Amino acid sequence: MEDFGNKIRELRLENGLTQEELADRSELTKGFISQLERGHANPSIATLQDILEALGTNLAEFFTNDEEEVVVFTESEFFEKTDEQNGVKIKWIVPNAQKYEMEPILIELKPGGTAYNDEPHAGEEFGYVLEGEILIKIGKKKYKVKKGETFYYAANKSHILENTTSKKAVVLWVSTPPMF
Repeated sequence: MEDFGNKIRELRLENGLTQEELADRSELTKGFISQLERGHANPSIATLQDILEALGTNLAEFFTNDEEEVVVFTESEFFEKTDEQNGVKIKWIVPNAQKYEMEPILIELKPGGTAYNDEPHAGEEFGYVLEGEILIKIGKKKYKVKKGETFYYAANKSHILENTTSKKAVVLWVSTPPMF
């Protein structure tokens, strides 16, 4: 029952509530909340529902065993695609990023290489040039971005990255929502 109490405590702290504030919102006493969090009390189902409602959750969510969130990804988990014809290599560096809010990729452009023309869409794009230099076309405008520089724009116009130099370029590119 101690894990149960710890879970209530964690939810309370995530919501920035004191024991007294949670007790007030649940129409309980601070002492009962304290005993509950230490595993010394068991609430009725109705009382637990009141507590969970005050914590912004419900019984189903509370008792679901969430899998541990994966935070760190290794190179062996990356997915890579090479397009020799366009001189581009894309490396997805967060597996299954389409389920997240943003999608980071590493894009390598050979000399003369061109990334795919991205049609206008909702969202934003960010990039950091790690190596070389690229030309980014956004609508009818062109911007040169060198090693150590970044770019950021609303993706509501067609956009494309090109390497117009004689050296390889590598860019960390983040799209929101995931598009690649």
